[in-house]
Amino acid sequence: MPSRLREGMMGDDLRAEHDALAERLAVRRSIDLVRRGAYAGFASFIAIGLSARLAFDRWFSVSVRRFRSPPFLFYSAIVLAIALAVLAAVLFVRARRLMRAEDASFARLLELRQQLELDP
Repeated sequence: MPSRLREGMMGDDLRAEHDALAERLAVRRSIDLVRRGAYAGFASFIAIGLSARLAFDRWFSVSVRRFRSPPFLFYSAIVLAIALAVLAAVLFVRARRLMRAEDASFARLLELRQQLELDP
């Protein structure tokens, strides 16, 4: 009888761990970080195009209406593009680390489901 009681208590602990893991894995935060990184990467791509166009208008244009003022807009577009590219890289690295942790938690969840015999 004591061994059954001990098994029941261990089963309750495993079930509690299973429920906590299932609740934590219900929402994958890493996917949100990947989405934000993709948005930042796309915005960086647009800012790079803008800075390339500003550089062309400033230094390579042969038009009479050539843009001749100091390249403040070009410099600010370059700074914006670099900042967005760094932000995208940071978000992707954070998402990758979080995905690894989520994968390990998911493997533990599958192991718990097998131990508790929840899967048919």
